[in-house]
Amino acid sequence: MEFSLTTLGSASARPTSDRFPSAHSLIVGGRLFLIDCGEGCQMQMARFKVPFSRLDNIFISHLHGDHVFGLFGLISTLDMIGRLSPLHIYAPEGLGEILGNISKSFGEVKFEVVLHTVKCKEPTLVCEFKNLEIYAFPLRHRIETYGYLFREKEPQLNIIKSAIASHKLSLEEIATLKRGDDVLRDGVTLPCKELTYKPFEPRSFAYCSDTGPFPKLQEWVKGTDLIYHEATYASDLKALSKSTAHSTSEDAAKVALAAGAKTLVLGHFSSRYRSLDLLLQEARNIFPESYLAREGMKFEVSLVENPLKNQQ
Repeated sequence: MEFSLTTLGSASARPTSDRFPSAHSLIVGGRLFLIDCGEGCQMQMARFKVPFSRLDNIFISHLHGDHVFGLFGLISTLDMIGRLSPLHIYAPEGLGEILGNISKSFGEVKFEVVLHTVKCKEPTLVCEFKNLEIYAFPLRHRIETYGYLFREKEPQLNIIKSAIASHKLSLEEIATLKRGDDVLRDGVTLPCKELTYKPFEPRSFAYCSDTGPFPKLQEWVKGTDLIYHEATYASDLKALSKSTAHSTSEDAAKVALAAGAKTLVLGHFSSRYRSLDLLLQEARNIFPESYLAREGMKFEVSLVENPLKNQQ
């Protein structure tokens, strides 16, 4: 089951010749999600073979142009290639009016664009699938901005096969144990924790752009496998990062460290940096498993299976 992030755009407000505005694709168990949609997003999708036909859900962090200007062209292209199924967009309030004005000027598309307004003061479930939950959480920026947490649901427990025969478990008892409950039989408890195992560890990804640092963020993304965090500036521009409600690479690394994350991806780089080596080194001094978001680069979260699964 694939769980991977591909960077389509790593620039901040001003793109460069080799860095596009913010856009990322996330694949979780066969589902494709687009997170932010900066200018040129559809060209990057084509360049890196992100399939347009599999895109059903888009998550927008905020309504600054470098995060939404690519949305209008993408919707138009989806219409031209014959899309008929609904497209779901999760975004702060205000996007509906913007899309309405675009429709008035260029005409309605043939598929339904379903807008889901994101509004919360703490992590809130905004979208759910059979094996996945998606939460929005507020960030600290100059306008209303949200991050997103994608988290696989806890898998159903597996029964240790030898226990079925040794305890002569009935189908009803097996179902009880798989739900995580103990079995009571003639006054004797058959403990779930001794007869079952979790087949794999759920994976998670947190998207944090754009934001200044604040203490609650590290709590909200606690234990996340992969964190994307903006790193617009190096530490010598700390004052500028504060005045613009952005983060330095050190700020991002401190979030990942405090959250106990496994991997940190830095992005949303200021155009002033031709080389990003300084940003990467500053982050790695605090959190060694830090990496730069590069256009087309894929970051995979491996599936960690329980060894018992292969012994059954």
